[in-house]
Amino acid sequence: MSAAVEDAAVGTARRQALSVGVATGAYGVSFGALAVAAGFDVLQTQALSLLLFTGGSQFAVVSVMGAGGSPATAVATSTMLGIRNGLYALETSRVLDVRGWRRLAAAHVTIDESTAVGLAQPTTRSRRVGFWWTGLAVLAFWNLATLAGSALGNALGDPRTWGLDAAAAAAFVGLIWPRLRSAPTVVTAAVAALVALVSYASVPAGIPVLLAALAALVVGLTGAGRTQPEPGHLDGEDPTP
Repeated sequence: MSAAVEDAAVGTARRQALSVGVATGAYGVSFGALAVAAGFDVLQTQALSLLLFTGGSQFAVVSVMGAGGSPATAVATSTMLGIRNGLYALETSRVLDVRGWRRLAAAHVTIDESTAVGLAQPTTRSRRVGFWWTGLAVLAFWNLATLAGSALGNALGDPRTWGLDAAAAAAFVGLIWPRLRSAPTVVTAAVAALVALVSYASVPAGIPVLLAALAALVVGLTGAGRTQPEPGHLDGEDPTP
């Protein structure tokens, strides 16, 4: 491949990374507001976005803790939802080929978006650029948006006045809905919802979410009819990091 073609591929990867970073980062506003509504302060909310940095897991922590669940339940649920990032790393590690502190940095920004943009590029160099630029762009914009959202949540005052005490659950529906594009995913979501509803009245707060996540994991791993995603595409890609 000529240098000109290589440079063009790198430029395309950078543009895609920045656009994905801005679009995904903007969603952090909702997380910041919902976290404050669930009882987290601004510093705690910001720490979740900076250190945990995976949207589904962050919303899980907020949902479980906001419902009165224990920290252990929140951690267990968020960990299960973040397992997919470890699976992504099996693929991205071969492309990045990094060691030491760079390997730790790569692990932190291995999310849906950085993996998808990186693996979609045509050359090794452009894949690396796509991965790093996307991961860092999402990290920056997500945290800035989280700060804005938590400040907004503080300004609103008591979340029950605005109906925000139920907003975390609504956010989860918003995360899941775009992913219901095939029979296996619909079945998985339906089973998880049924488990949560059945267990709601008989187990401590927060446990229904964990049980639903376990049910979804079991059904998802054993479900039939799943197809392999096209190269560069992550099946059921999350709109959050």
